[in-house]
Amino acid sequence: MPLWSEWWVWMSAGVVLATLEVLVPGYIFLGFALGAGVMGLLILIGISAKGLALTLAIFAMLSLASYLVMRKVFGLRTGQVKIWDTDIND
Repeated sequence: MPLWSEWWVWMSAGVVLATLEVLVPGYIFLGFALGAGVMGLLILIGISAKGLALTLAIFAMLSLASYLVMRKVFGLRTGQVKIWDTDIND
């Protein structure tokens, strides 16, 4: 069985990516970490893809979906932007 079809590999990758997210600010790796975690859960319950290319494509779609959901939930809310009408030199 290839290494990319093992559930623990994807879970480990998710933990590593989540740790990188803590070290590197900016919500860069969090979507990938969630995508890897969900991919690990899918493989754990028995849903696996045939081949590396399809597995990586599913991982990419899961990561994109998790990023879009996080952006919707944690994104900039309307009305939070401060618009300045005067200048400090006025």
